[in-house]
Amino acid sequence: QVQLVESGGGLVQAGGSLRLSCAASGRAFSSYAMGWFRQAPGKEREFVTAISWSGEYTYYGDSVKGRFTISRDNAKNTVTLQMNSLNPEDTAVYYCAARAFPAGSRNVRDYAYWGQGTQVTISS
Repeated sequence: QVQLVESGGGLVQAGGSLRLSCAASGRAFSSYAMGWFRQAPGKEREFVTAISWSGEYTYYGDSVKGRFTISRDNAKNTVTLQMNSLNPEDTAVYYCAARAFPAGSRNVRDYAYWGQGTQVTISS
């Protein structure tokens, strides 16, 4: 089992950047593929990005490709989401998630463990 805690959310202007972190506790962090999802008010939870348990493979949603970068440090039990060129459509609660499989997934249902979320607000 793994526990996840996100940090780094906040309010920034359009065009700015934010860096989100997800700290994992529990056993064998390197045995989990990790993902980031987001949920805006009144909308379904949306896939943002994911990374394989080794960090070798990454996956991105179309809306963030080229702007966001996911990375992980298995020695520090952390996964990071670097977000650049932010726009108001990126405003949402961002969630870190883990699945006990080698590969990441774009499907919300494939992740068994979730953090509490961190708010990201982009002003125009």
